Amino acid sequence: MNPLQFLTDELQELGQLGARRELRVITGEQKARCIVDGREVVNLSSNNYLGLTTHPKLVEAALAAVRAEGAGSGSVRTIAGTMASHVQLEERIAAFKKTAAAVVFQSGFTANAGTVSAILGKEDVIVSDELNHASIIDGCRLSRATIKVFKHKDVKDLHRVLDEIEGQYRRTLVITDGVFSMDGDIAPLPDIVEAAEQHGAIMMIDDAHSSGVLGNAGRGTVDHFGLHGRVHIQVGTLSKAIGVLGGYVAGSSDLIEYLHHKARPFLFSTSHPPAVTAACLAAFDVLEQEPDRIARLWDNTRFIKEGLDRLGFDTGASQSPITPVIVGDTKLAMRLSDRLFEEGVFAQGIGFPTVPRGKERVRTIVTAEHTRQDLEQALAAFDKVGRELGILGKVTA
Repeated sequence: MNPLQFLTDELQELGQLGARRELRVITGEQKARCIVDGREVVNLSSNNYLGLTTHPKLVEAALAAVRAEGAGSGSVRTIAGTMASHVQLEERIAAFKKTAAAVVFQSGFTANAGTVSAILGKEDVIVSDELNHASIIDGCRLSRATIKVFKHKDVKDLHRVLDEIEGQYRRTLVITDGVFSMDGDIAPLPDIVEAAEQHGAIMMIDDAHSSGVLGNAGRGTVDHFGLHGRVHIQVGTLSKAIGVLGGYVAGSSDLIEYLHHKARPFLFSTSHPPAVTAACLAAFDVLEQEPDRIARLWDNTRFIKEGLDRLGFDTGASQSPITPVIVGDTKLAMRLSDRLFEEGVFAQGIGFPTVPRGKERVRTIVTAEHTRQDLEQALAAFDKVGRELGILGKVTA
């Protein structure tokens, strides 16, 4: 008897649903046009919003750090793993986000999960948008706090939940994504912040897909809406628009010191190697010195959205460079993705349970580095394949 037979059975079920996929492999650089599984494709699946993964300043900073400080840090932050460059990066992030302090985590996922589970306990309550990222959901579960969910971006429903729980718990946390990773829509943050303030709640935002995209020089959703000082906890990532690896939390000095003592991913994971830290520092220089990158990102975003809408695809409620093409069936979404790849466009299919049933889609993400030719090629492929698969209607003679 194989005690792991259930894994094989579940994989077979995934295959029957059309959701069992092999990993695609990139050879060479992660760019707007790259080599995937041996084929040159237009890459519409990367979070490399500003093209910084290959920016010369980041590459040179990483190489110089390796030569000067070595390949690794050798320890967790609280023992012997805090290097001068870690402190420098955190100070830079805090200044960039206009907060008193910041702390770097190994990933955006651990930043969310580690922070929520550290600051709350079983006597507390979390009020969370129903489409928040998995890292928020896991952090909520790890905290052992009561979890209440409000309808997606529905501030009226948020007020309803907050009214119902008034006075029942020790502390209340309201949490939302800034830009939602599957639909690309933006949270109505001013109204959410006001609701949290009216009920004396802690306000937390995950700005992973907003950092480097929204706000002055890419400072994120809080800056975009002019809410500095009113959001207590800001989570961001160093692995999307920043182009490297890691996550961070920005907020008050006491919050950051508390996380030094209580956040388990910070306490029990080796710190970033010097190359990562140096490249991240260089990325913040680029953000402030090359504002045209964000302008190009938004020009490309408008172009692809207008093109997909004109063709007749359902792109949902996207307001950001994340633009879903919703087809409503897992097998169809995966078939669309596979046929696009055959036509030279890499756009991954997303099925249930990552997205709700009936909302299965191919998710596209443009970057600042896509050329107009790249995007025109992508739209032509969507047009051809969409008609072939009956998403846009029958193929014309």
